[in-house]
Amino acid sequence: MNTADLIRRSADSRPVLIAGPTASGKSALALEIAETHGGVIVNADALQVYDGWRVLTARPPDEDLVRAPHHLYGHVSRITPYSVGHWLRDIAPLLNGTRPIIVGGTGLYLTALTEGLAEIPPTPPDVRAEADHLDREMMLAVLDPRTRSRIDILNRMRVQRAWEVQTATGRGLADWQDETPAPLLPLSDALAVVIDAPPERLNRRIERRFDLMLEHGALEEVRSNLADFDPTRPGDRAIGAPELVAYLRGEMTLTEARERSVIATRQYAKRQRTWFRSRMRDWRTLSI
Repeated sequence: MNTADLIRRSADSRPVLIAGPTASGKSALALEIAETHGGVIVNADALQVYDGWRVLTARPPDEDLVRAPHHLYGHVSRITPYSVGHWLRDIAPLLNGTRPIIVGGTGLYLTALTEGLAEIPPTPPDVRAEADHLDREMMLAVLDPRTRSRIDILNRMRVQRAWEVQTATGRGLADWQDETPAPLLPLSDALAVVIDAPPERLNRRIERRFDLMLEHGALEEVRSNLADFDPTRPGDRAIGAPELVAYLRGEMTLTEARERSVIATRQYAKRQRTWFRSRMRDWRTLSI
């Protein structure tokens, strides 16, 4: 499927789901659909929910917000815990109104929406505090085989979540997932696409976009969050933030911070593509 096909197919009233790696043009595509056929744009990116990182998470600019309604962007304080379960509760009422165009790069949000989410008890604070100080390999080593086979083992956040669940409940994450309730939005009821972004093209877009972020206030944004910045907090995991914090603290040059931020973004995009390939095989592929 190409972009023209997607625009044509989105003329009906079905919800539209657009997944894709960072910098692949998801937001612009969602806006084009909303302006052409109507709908409200709903965020499905775990980084863009936080209020403190508008520039570094590439949230839609003001000029886009006036062109179509946008929801679940920057609505959570960066110091507030927020999970996929919170996001599902936030999006549920939006599924019953004007046709939603759900767009984002967080595969877990999108698969939880279309496949359901296991009702796992909250992680106790002491378990999370212990996990924050453990090495990824140490946590991975104690996970049950079925859980290891289902998660992105290179993604520390996913490994830590699985370790926390197993430690707190005595059951592997896979066991909980096997008891998943019905989804809020079955895949069959939506037009769902995953953007196929060639790495070589995407890498160039990532580099250009980060330079634009620097031009449009990324350093000022980081400086405003510097006093209580905590890289272990989900609300402070905007890509590029740790590197620019290091620059502001005199620990590296701006050139080094830029290069490392671009590399971190490329690595993030690679993890996203891995998730899409392994977990979203039933979605249509959109070539750009």
